[in-house]
Amino acid sequence: MAMEVNAQSIDGNVRKHAEESLKQFQEQNLPGFLFSLSGELANDEKPVDSRKLAGLILKNALDAKEQHRKLELVQRWLSLDNNVKGQIKAFLLKTLASPVPDARSTASQVIAKIAGIELPQRQWPELIGSLLSNIHQLPAHVKQATLETLGYLCEEVSPDVVDQDHVNKILTAVVQGMNASEGNNDVRLAATRALYNALGFAQANFSNDMERDYIMRVVCESTLSPEVKIRQAAFECLVSISSTYYEKLAPYIQDIFNITAKAVREDDEPVALQAIEFWSSICDEEIDILEEYGGDFTGDSEIPCFYFIKQALPALVPMLLETLLKQEEDQDQDEGAWNIAMAGGTCLGLVARTVGDDIVQLVMPFIEENITKPDWRQREAATYAFGSILEGPSPDKLTPLVNVALNFMLTALTKDPNNHVKDTTAWTLGRIFEFLHGSTVDTPIITQANCQQIVTVLLQSMKDVANVAEKACGALYFLAQGYEEVSPSSPLTPYFQEIVQALLTVTHREDAGESRLRTAAYETLNEVVRCSTDETAPMVLQLVPVIMMELHNTLEGQKLSSDEREKQGELQGLLCGCLQVIIQKLGSSEPTKYVFMQYADQIMGLFLRVFACRSATVHEEAMLAIGALAYATGPDFAKYMPEFYKYLEMGLQNFEEYQVCAVTVGVVGDICRALEDKTLPYCDGIMTQLLKDLSSNQLHRSVKPPIFSSFGDIALAIGENFEKYLMYAMPMLQSAAELSAHTADADDEITEYTNSLRNGILEAYSGILQGFKNSPKTQLLIPYAPHILQFLDSMYMEKDMDDVVMKTAIGVLGDLADTLGSNAGSLIQQSLSSKDFLNECLSSDDHMIKESAEWAKLAISRAISV
Repeated sequence: MAMEVNAQSIDGNVRKHAEESLKQFQEQNLPGFLFSLSGELANDEKPVDSRKLAGLILKNALDAKEQHRKLELVQRWLSLDNNVKGQIKAFLLKTLASPVPDARSTASQVIAKIAGIELPQRQWPELIGSLLSNIHQLPAHVKQATLETLGYLCEEVSPDVVDQDHVNKILTAVVQGMNASEGNNDVRLAATRALYNALGFAQANFSNDMERDYIMRVVCESTLSPEVKIRQAAFECLVSISSTYYEKLAPYIQDIFNITAKAVREDDEPVALQAIEFWSSICDEEIDILEEYGGDFTGDSEIPCFYFIKQALPALVPMLLETLLKQEEDQDQDEGAWNIAMAGGTCLGLVARTVGDDIVQLVMPFIEENITKPDWRQREAATYAFGSILEGPSPDKLTPLVNVALNFMLTALTKDPNNHVKDTTAWTLGRIFEFLHGSTVDTPIITQANCQQIVTVLLQSMKDVANVAEKACGALYFLAQGYEEVSPSSPLTPYFQEIVQALLTVTHREDAGESRLRTAAYETLNEVVRCSTDETAPMVLQLVPVIMMELHNTLEGQKLSSDEREKQGELQGLLCGCLQVIIQKLGSSEPTKYVFMQYADQIMGLFLRVFACRSATVHEEAMLAIGALAYATGPDFAKYMPEFYKYLEMGLQNFEEYQVCAVTVGVVGDICRALEDKTLPYCDGIMTQLLKDLSSNQLHRSVKPPIFSSFGDIALAIGENFEKYLMYAMPMLQSAAELSAHTADADDEITEYTNSLRNGILEAYSGILQGFKNSPKTQLLIPYAPHILQFLDSMYMEKDMDDVVMKTAIGVLGDLADTLGSNAGSLIQQSLSSKDFLNECLSSDDHMIKESAEWAKLAISRAISV
């Protein structure tokens, strides 16, 4: 296919013409198009680039990142003629024997994509058998390609669609391929990577002592392979095993420690990083178990904690401390840089969270020995070690040490000659303020005596090189946050003006684009404003015209390149975020609110201009700021609606940037609360768009809960006028409620999403019930009451509600009784579980749930006695 080679041409016109031809071919004759691609990929006489491109286009015709597009492609493939699919698959399997590595690898991926579509449909049953038969008596390159295909297949396919017999055979082939006796390194590497993807299939095999021993032995042997990539892949397998089969590791943990310690101390960095990652993964597992069960383990606990980290502590901590001394002179200070010292420090932090106080005595001698050494590496390592262990141990254990270290660190931040040391010192100070600032110990870390020194040093460090200044901003952020609850006066109040001015100066630095410096400065400014007290309100007011002018300046000027436009958008986002915090601060207090309102028209005008310069998209931060402005201005916001409405609609239609869509839905709620029945003229358009969103399979699922919740906001705002939307909204709520009622065996992510969906549905019901209260049209809701009760019953029976859902659910039970009176009373009496649910909420430790339950009990007793 010459046009495919042309599609890679550096000549733009040739490339464009070729791409259009390909698109036309695909649209006019899809079976022929896919067949041609597979033929091109299989043809050893064709150029490698052309074959790779054909394979890539074929893969992209089977899969997509967006869920709705993926479903379309799956259906399209399944509807193709079986003969055509058979010929394409034959070409792909033939390509696995090609002498060209790139062609084999591409074919492996495409076969796996087809398997991911067909195996769940019980199609292509012979695939795994034919791949397994390839592994014996063939040239090494075919064996390598086949193992690679099995690995990709395990990545694409759910374990429940492959029978255990095939799983056993796949694992046998893979583990045999890993054996040192295999001889061919390409085969061993492909096998080791395939095992990584196949581990999820091996539940039954890991439950069998003999099979597990064999797999573990081969994996551990592979960590000693002469080939770096094989060693790295073997450690990746160990990392995966540590999280998937934690409870099976006890017999192997001593050997694994020896293997990992050797790798960390002696091996190439990619291998050493994975060896450290093994222990980080074990920490993650034990932290999760300890958080879930506390120390309360019984024989019935799903997974007991084996305290591997606690047992390994005397040997593990020294090993990790050694890694901190392996910094690189030119290491990149920006986020994203990752090396063995960073991995070791991260793991040390996780160890501290796992074992708490026990780590302190093992780390302090290292800190004391290295903190004043002439070699910057030793000073930086000591500081990094200290910063890493601040989350986990108790404040009582850490505070005396921090009180001794604080002066030393403040001096180091300004005086140490090395930037790496200053960077890590500022980061460590930020950690001190984050975890120990507000702790209730006898000797607080920040006092009236040292507060001025801390502020002075941090402001001075904000003039340092970009990476140090960025960490100093971060430290100031946590310093301010620690005084969030302090009122009426804060120790930072005397320095407020100076802090704000210093942060604004940072945002104008020429190098503010480096190391996230500008972003850090604005985020810190926001936090300083958010946590400020009423005393500083006049100074916050002075900040309004300053930030408005900054935003105004981003809207003036010449035509911008795409790169400049992106930077402009980022700056506008930061400034809108800053205005949002200022609006929330000033709008929540009557004295400042009155003065602030003088700026409202100008601020809204700026936000509308930000939207206008973005043409097709809506700015997320500007939308959030408008939500805050609506809340602050209340009914007065109505005057902005005629011009703002088109941008609101644009945000609700933005499926691609679903976060923008979700934020816009949230702003609908803000507007409803601000305008109440003045929202009415816009409700037809808003409800039409929200219902369209819910009906679309393009919408990201995370946007659905806030949409349902906004139904409640709209109903509360417009009361009985919501009548005309009932026939559309209620069936959608009912079908979503049915979907969310049963979550047996769901994983944590699904359970969390389900609870957020339930909460959105319940908030909708609550708003609708309250909106119709005392209206002559209340009887319109009676037909829906049985379903609402059934939803509440089913959730109670499932026993997997979180506290937020429980509070909203008991509130809805009360709303039902309160709004429908005797019509609900008899239904509630017949309900399967309402009484039990009410009693459980009445005896809850959560005072919010208890309070809602007491109100609901009162409403129900009134409804029953009518």
